Parts: sequence; C-alpha cells; structure tokens
Amino acid sequence: KLCGYLNKLGIKGPIKTWKSRWFFYDENKCRLLYYRTAQDINPLGSIDLSSASFDCKMENGEGVFEIRTPSRAFTLKAISKQAMMYWLQQLQMRRWEFCNTQSRFPSNGILSCSFAFVSCFVFTFVDVVDNEDFLPLVKTPTEAVGLKAASLPAPQTSTALQNISLKHPWTEIQNTVYNICGSKQLWGNNGNVFSFDEFQEHPENVDEEQETEEGTLEDGRMGPRLNWIRKTRWMNSGFPGSEELSREKNSVDKVSVLQQQILTLTEEVKSQKELVKLLHKALEAAQQEKRVSNMYLTAAEDKDRLELVRHKVRQIADLTSRLEALEQEKKELEQILTLRDSHIQELKEHVQLLMEKNHAKQEVIMTLTEQMARELSDPLQEANTITVETLYKQQEEIEHLKDDIDAYKTQNQFLNSEIHQVTRLWTSVAENEKALLMKCACLQARNCQMESKYLTVLRKLQDAVPGLPNSHAELVKNLIQEALQWDVKEEAEEALSFELNTALCPSSEYDEYGFMTVPDYEIEDWKLLAKIQALEIKSNKLRSQEIVEKPLRDRWNSIGELNPCAELKSLIRSGIPVEHRQRVWRWMVSRHCSPVPGHYQRLLEQSRSTEHPACRQIELDLPRTLTNNKHFSSPTSQLIPRLRRVLLAFSWHNPAIGYCQGLNRLAAVALLVLEDEESAFWCLVYIVENLMPADYYSDTLITSQVDQRVFKDFLSEKLPRLMAHFEQYQIDVSLITFNWFLVAFVDSLVSDILLRVWDAFLYEGTKVIFRYALAIFKYNEEEILRIHDSVEIYQYLRFFTRMITDGRKLMNIAFNDLNPFPMKLLRNRRSTHREELQAELCELEQIKAAYVKERAEQGP
Repeated sequence: KLCGYLNKLGIKGPIKTWKSRWFFYDENKCRLLYYRTAQDINPLGSIDLSSASFDCKMENGEGVFEIRTPSRAFTLKAISKQAMMYWLQQLQMRRWEFCNTQSRFPSNGILSCSFAFVSCFVFTFVDVVDNEDFLPLVKTPTEAVGLKAASLPAPQTSTALQNISLKHPWTEIQNTVYNICGSKQLWGNNGNVFSFDEFQEHPENVDEEQETEEGTLEDGRMGPRLNWIRKTRWMNSGFPGSEELSREKNSVDKVSVLQQQILTLTEEVKSQKELVKLLHKALEAAQQEKRVSNMYLTAAEDKDRLELVRHKVRQIADLTSRLEALEQEKKELEQILTLRDSHIQELKEHVQLLMEKNHAKQEVIMTLTEQMARELSDPLQEANTITVETLYKQQEEIEHLKDDIDAYKTQNQFLNSEIHQVTRLWTSVAENEKALLMKCACLQARNCQMESKYLTVLRKLQDAVPGLPNSHAELVKNLIQEALQWDVKEEAEEALSFELNTALCPSSEYDEYGFMTVPDYEIEDWKLLAKIQALEIKSNKLRSQEIVEKPLRDRWNSIGELNPCAELKSLIRSGIPVEHRQRVWRWMVSRHCSPVPGHYQRLLEQSRSTEHPACRQIELDLPRTLTNNKHFSSPTSQLIPRLRRVLLAFSWHNPAIGYCQGLNRLAAVALLVLEDEESAFWCLVYIVENLMPADYYSDTLITSQVDQRVFKDFLSEKLPRLMAHFEQYQIDVSLITFNWFLVAFVDSLVSDILLRVWDAFLYEGTKVIFRYALAIFKYNEEEILRIHDSVEIYQYLRFFTRMITDGRKLMNIAFNDLNPFPMKLLRNRRSTHREELQAELCELEQIKAAYVKERAEQGP
C-alpha cells in the first residue's frame, strides 16, 4: 500500500500553515485520499492524479513537492528528501498504470485499425518507459511510508487544535466518535488500556482480515465488525503492545514505551477536549433555540404566542444594538491598534537606528583592535592565519556547492522523467482524440448522406404530387415544409457536441471566400435541391478530410520556395489549401506577367479625370456580379468600389478590348482570393492577355466561337453516346458551354470546385477549361441519357453543374479518364476551325453587301 504521513500546506485565512495528514492511494480511482490520522475512517479530501503533474523545487526546502491538478495545486512536505523522491516516483508509476489500463473507446467499425495502432503504441511505450533510466528507483523508507508507518504516532504540531480541519467539521466529528467508541471497546472491563490478549489475531483469519482492510481503505466506510477488526489491528500494530512487551525483557524499555504511549494519548485528549468545547457551545445554542420553539408551540392562546414573539423581537433588537456597540468598539480598537502600530514602527525605527550606531561603534572597535594586533604580532604569522581561515571558508563553500549540485541533478532527473511521461500520456490522448474525430466525421458524413437520400425521395414525391390522393399529397407537402425549415448550421452543431476543426465540419452559411454554402434558388421547386447539394458537399468534405485533405495540406506545408515541377503541378491540380492559395496565385501571375510599379495608380488617375466609354456598361454589370457571394450581394458591399476601379483601370490599360461582359466575374474572383486591388488587376491582365487566346474578348468574340467548335469535336471523340443523344434531340451545347469558357466556370460550379478549377487554370492555361467541361458532361452522362425530351434536356443543363458535389471525382475524370489530351492537338483544332469560321464570316459579309446593293438599286 502507498500510504504515509505528509505535511500539507493549508490556508487558514491569510496565514499558511503546515498540517499533518495521513495520505493513502486509491487504486480504483487514481486518487490520493488524506485523513487527519491513520485511524480515521472518513477522508478529509482527495487529489485526482489521473490528470495531475508533479514538481519538486529545491529552493522550496527539503522534502517539499507539488501536485498540480487542473483545479488547484497541493503543496506537500515529506520528512526527508528520500521520502519525497519515493512518493514522487510511486505517484508517477501509479498514474501511468491507471492511464494505460483504462479502456478508453471501443475499437469497432471503421476505427478498428486506428485503435489497434493506438493500443500497440501504448504497450510499446510501457516497455520504453520501463527502460528509461532518468532517475534510479529510491528504496522504500519503511519508517515514513507503508502500513507500518500507521503504527507510529502522527508528527507533532504546535497546538492540538491547529491540526484539526475546520473546513470539514462533520468528518472530524465522525472520526472522533469512531475513535472514542473503538477505544472504549478495546480498553475492556479491567480498564487496562494496554491489555490486548483477548484481541490477538488468529493465523487462519489473516487473509480474510487483509481483504477486509483493503476494502475498507478503498470504500472509506466500515461496518461494526470491520471497525472492531481494524481497531484491533491498529492497537496491536499502532502502539508497542503485548507483542513488544513480551519480547522486551528490560524493564527500562517497557517504561519508555509506556511513557511514549502516555504522551501520545495526552496529545489526542487535548485535541479532543478542544473539539468537545466547540461541540458544547453548538449544543447549548441548539438547546436554547429548542426551548424557545417548545414554549411557542405549547402556548395555549395567541396572546401568549404573541408575547413570546415580541420577547424574541426585543431580544433581536437588544442583540442588534449590542452588535452595533461591539462594531463601534471594534472600530475604536482598530484605530487604537493603528496608532499603536505606528508607535511601534517608530520605536522599531529608533531601535534600528541605535543598533546601527552600536554596530558602527563595534566595527570601529574591531578595526582598532585588529590594527593593534597586527602591529604587535609577527607579519608572517598573521599572513598564515589569514590563509588558513580563507582556505577553510573556501572549502566550506565548495562543500555547500557540491550539495547544491547534487540536489539540482536529482531535481533535473525527476523533471526529465515527469516531462517524458506527461508527453507520452499527451500523445496517447491525442491519438485517441484523433480517432474520435475521424469516427465523428464519418458518422456525420453518413448522417448527411442519409438526410440527402431522404430529401431526394421527398423531391421525387414532390414531382409526383399531382397524381397522389389528397391525404398523401398533404402529407408530402408537410414533410417538404419541415425539411425546408431545417437549419444546416444547427444540425451540424448538435451532431458534434465537442469542437471540430472548421475545415472538418464546415457548418457556416458562407465559406472562407463569402460564397453561400446552400444555394438560394428562386424557383420554389428547387429549394429541396439546394438542401441536397449542401448535404452532399458536406458529406464529401467530411469523408475526404483525414484521407485526402490533411495529407495534401501537410505536403503544401513542407513546400518552401515555389519552382515549376511535376510534383507542384500534381499538387495544384488537387487543389491549393486556403492558407496557401493567395501566395501561389501571386507567384503564378508574376511568372508570366511582370507588374509595372505605379502603372495601376496612373490608370486610376486617368479614369478619374476622363470617363471611359465602357463606364456605363461596367455600372450596369456591377450589381449582377457574384450574387451568391456576400461581398458582392449588396450595392453597399465593400468590394463593389474596388471591383469598379479594377475594371476601369483595365479598360484604359487595354483599349482594344476595353470592357467585355464576363470580365467583371473574372476580376471579382481575383479580388476575393488576392484581396489587393492591384494584384487583382494584374491577375485579370494575366488571364486576358496571356492565358486566353487573342480576340477571346473582342467585339466579334471570334476565338470564343472557335473554342465552341473545338469543344464539340472533343465531345464527339470522348463522349460519342452523349453527343449522338444531343444530335438526336437537336441540342446545341454551345448555348450552355459558351459562358463556361468565357468566365472560366464562374457562377456555374460550387465555390469549392470552382477555385480548384481556377488553381489548375492559372497554372496550365485554357486546356484545363476543356478538360473540366468534358468532365462535367462525363460526370452527369447517365442522367442526361435518361432524358428523352429536348425541353427537359435544356432545363436540366441549366442547373446540372450545381449538382456536382464531389470535387475529387470530377478532378479524376478531368485529368485521368480523359487522357490523352495534348496541347498540340488543341492548337491544331483551333487553327482549322478559325480558318473555317473566317471563311464563313467573309461569305456572310459578301451576302450582306450584295443584299444592301440590291436594295439600293430597287429604291425606296
């Protein structure tokens, strides 16, 4: 058993005092219980060691150490340095055993591998800890710890009442009554305190009594029979009784033993007398209150009762006046005390002055005496004497320094072992927490999928409402109404009662860039569709967080300076994390478009002095820019003026283009990510003048039309079934895809997927737009093939890009399933279709000219 006496630093008002306490370690709950004496039955308090840390500072004094719990710090003092180190080592070992033998979480389902890894880690670490030799094990100080220490008298205190715990009076009373009753039973009929013959233990019951004692110490409670056994063992082992008396043959030893017992009992009686006095005062007050209550209850008439009440009121008034008088007297005494303190302080200062004068006189006398001694003595002998004294002092200082060095070495070794063990425990807890987060994320993702399926069923029922009976139709409408009232944010917060990473559980209404996580469709029938999209996006993010996103973020964190390479290309295709996206975009723009210092400011000054012809069209497009983003949704948004300045500066920078519808969306996305106006301006210049082919944003949009023809060729080659389906129902996909190419999918894809597309687009160019456009049709190919009506196909193509929620799947289709996709082939196709388109445009111009000439000849 880990138990023994320690001094505990308690706070009694403003004064800190040491109190002797009997400490006992509870193995089941990893707690350190403390009692006033080893014979008490109820503890005064406990210290939770499962989350505690230990510390020892040599400057605090010998044997002093600390136990720090999350709620408070306990300062304890052992009788020696060896006892202190023994307690610290034993508490460390027991904390480690408790933390690693508790079964934290069940290892079932998808987390079995994770928990198996954690378990393997824990048992491996136990071996590591056993082999760590930070500090050699301290031998057990049997005189200070263990059950044998309970037989020794408790350490003496200055007063008998000082060691009593005034914070736990009821516990003290219970322990006192128990000790008194137990002592009366043990004294017997002959009144001899030291007659223990009738309580000798039987050898055959030793095991049973040991088990009984262990159970008593753990539970903190005893039955009458267990009390008797424990008291018997204490009396037999606590005082040197019959066993020691029979062994001692010398009468002098017997007398000394009996005297020691008398002293112990005398101190105990003193403390009990003080406690009895306190109990008597409380009892008298209670009896007085009881007599008054009885008189009130036994009064025959209301007059008598009223008189008693009046008498009580008079007593209260009298006590109040006496209390006020005492308060006044207390204030006067405090004033007198203050005056006396000031007078004492003056006297102390005067005494100090006299002592300093006396000390100065003594120093003068000593100086003169030493001077006379030097004059009378031999100078060589004097030098030898001084040398010997100096050497002795230096030797003494060296010994003290050696002791300090040994003490600090011991302290350092223990603190190293404490840091090592606490770090390992923290690592184990972190692994368990990580496993819980993974499990919670998977459960949340599964919950989102179930809700998504439920909403999908409701949407299908919504389409079938006209054909259902009235009762069923009403039920479906109610279910749809309830589903639309769900708050995604509240659902996510209730599902995760503890805090998760924002990236792990994106439950906000807006993402990091201000885009709405739940689309706000104007059509009422599409409200359920918005809910389904939000749940699917959240489910995909939760599932890919630990498997994909975290390793990807770790790889990005390990990248220092950016240099073009295959690895960087692969990372950019997978998507740049939010915290790195701004830096990488600036780097990609600066690689191909070197910003000219001061150029942007000059363009702004020009736009302020002269109105550009495109100014009116820019003002019309500003309110229609990214309406699903909170930074642009209101005319008073902060980014609206900045977007206006960027577009006006570009219109002056590139007069050949000026402004084209679609440039407002490109500049808006650049502003959201890069935040700085000038950086967004140069990003827009980089896209229009470097990434996109010439004439892409000209008045004729000729290159944009060429890309639509090239895309139809690729669609026929990569997805022949789908293209045949479009031709069968006379669907012109350019009506849908033209805007994709013009603004690089802005307002077409959800924000998370859109920004991943832009990451690769800024690094690789327009080929990425072709890849993703084909991937979008591939992603939804089966759904489109199931529609056999041209109007329904057009309606589906209007919003089907917003239904794409799995960005990883779309990326794999774009960059893996559609290979090969050489840039050389794209250039050749563009060149061929450009020649064809220019020929068609020339022929059209000739037809128009002939028509105009013919109308002119015919006259009005």
